[in-house]
Amino acid sequence: MRIETIRLQNYRTFQNTEIKNIPGFCVIVGANGVGKSTLFDVFGFLKDCLSLNVTKALQSRGGFKEVVSRNHETESIMIELQYRLEITAKERLVTYHLEIGNKKNHPIILREYLSYKRGEHGSPFHFLDYKEGRGYAISNEEDFAKTDEELDRKDQPLESADILAVKGLGQFQQFKAANAFRQLIENWHVSDFHIEAARGAKEITGYSEHLSEDGSNLQLIANDIYENHRDIFDTILEKMKIRVPGIESISTELLSNGHLLLKFGDGAFKDPFIDRYVSDGTIKMFAYLVLLYDPSPHPLLCVEEPENQLYPQLMMELAEEFRAYSNRGGQVFVSTHSPDFLNAMKIEEVFWLTKKQGITTVFRANDDEQIKAYMAEGDQMGYLWKQGFSRM
Repeated sequence: MRIETIRLQNYRTFQNTEIKNIPGFCVIVGANGVGKSTLFDVFGFLKDCLSLNVTKALQSRGGFKEVVSRNHETESIMIELQYRLEITAKERLVTYHLEIGNKKNHPIILREYLSYKRGEHGSPFHFLDYKEGRGYAISNEEDFAKTDEELDRKDQPLESADILAVKGLGQFQQFKAANAFRQLIENWHVSDFHIEAARGAKEITGYSEHLSEDGSNLQLIANDIYENHRDIFDTILEKMKIRVPGIESISTELLSNGHLLLKFGDGAFKDPFIDRYVSDGTIKMFAYLVLLYDPSPHPLLCVEEPENQLYPQLMMELAEEFRAYSNRGGQVFVSTHSPDFLNAMKIEEVFWLTKKQGITTVFRANDDEQIKAYMAEGDQMGYLWKQGFSRM
């Protein structure tokens, strides 16, 4: 299940934006401050809306007036995603639409719906449709033998008009599209990796299924993969040996105080180094490989500027790892300033952002005839970006 289209209205600098034909591996470039982080924050915002509610998701970003586009405070925020989902042995284009307003200084969901076509022809049918906390969901949406009028509608008012309908209804398998979309939101990963958060011994308490957004549970996840998915851990180690010269082994050590330590063996030295004394690049490359070879991979990853702290020659190989992840069924969004990373890109994978008078515009490299011509002649995307070619 991959996102094909993103439409945004009045979400910060994205006043009226549509990004279409999004590939499995999507790379976003642009100068500082044009909106790359804001675009990725759309995913974080939806996840916060689902796990909390719309009010709290907005409050964590300064409130409705800080999220809505400047000079459009009286209008609504709209987020719309389109993705393909297999329903009754056929892939169908599903639309999720969310519109948020501000009434008497209280955020409210003006409209939320999920729709797709039941047949080859006709308009998309709304299988979930809510306005200000009241609406319905279809409980037998896969019964295509029935007419639209014969479908079972479940009228279920929400506790509050700032709660997503997919939060509750998406828990049930009978609501096919809502359930799938809820799982997509719950399981996508927006990376906010911090080297220092990933270093040092960590208390081995609780349970985490995945690497955290800041990487602070790296030791615990690495240990879990080693103990329960040894083949995957061996793959990660082999990748590290290729990508980081000198690395011969990676292991975890449980200390007497109940903390777990990550250790890296360098072939030039007898004793392995604890993670506090290895390079930032080594830690970051290992963390990315742990993320990319997760035994239960995320359906979608968002990674900002992965080139930071990494040796430029690793960019091509890291790009290939991201692409391989998307080829295995996930979807990857990456923002970058690295010409070396961009040189590994195919033209259909690259989008760039510009901002004028506070409004962000998105361009697709494959739509630019000059860029297509240059790359057909052997130029690479990173070189064009470095030279400031066209709107890039």
